[in-house]
Amino acid sequence: SARWPVRHIELRAEYAHVSAEQIRATVENHLANGFFAVRLGDVQKAVMELPWVERVEARKQWPDVLKLTVYERQPYARWGVDRLISRTGGLFKVPGADAMQGLPQLAGPDERLADVLAFHAECLREFAGSGLAVRAVDLSARGSWRLTLASGAVIEIGRVAARERLQRFLDVWPKLASGAAGPPVYVDLRYENGFAAMDDPVPPENPTTLPR
Repeated sequence: SARWPVRHIELRAEYAHVSAEQIRATVENHLANGFFAVRLGDVQKAVMELPWVERVEARKQWPDVLKLTVYERQPYARWGVDRLISRTGGLFKVPGADAMQGLPQLAGPDERLADVLAFHAECLREFAGSGLAVRAVDLSARGSWRLTLASGAVIEIGRVAARERLQRFLDVWPKLASGAAGPPVYVDLRYENGFAAMDDPVPPENPTTLPR
């Protein structure tokens, strides 16, 4: 270690959520035994344990350089109460996630994450140009879909034919919008041949005649 020490650490990172100081402090513990004794797998594993780190590339350059490229997680949306979804579709938890602003809110069973992501992407495409913006997508444990718009309006879609019901609403919305000051507070699409649009934020307590 005295004859062939690691004298330099070269870092490549975005430094959006992880600092150079954090990375260096984590890596230094693995350099004490010198250049040849550095185990790149151990270095990568240690840096990967830092919050926000998604992937690490590590290599040695003779005679005394350790090169690291650190890729940070890019948050795409919130998931449930305290987790985030990365742009690669993975779930992760980091300190301060609840204070992040501007991310869509998605929720559902963990095993249905891919379905929720796909439905959210479809909603973004379908709502484009409508004047309505989707803020949240929720899939219940029973498989029922619900949207929340940027205005705060809630759209209950239900479990059956979700895409067809949503398209039916969007086909009619331009006519409704032309005579309304804004979107209704509550929209219920769980009807077989139509939907209900209400200004009352409280949904019906027992919509027993509605398919789910």
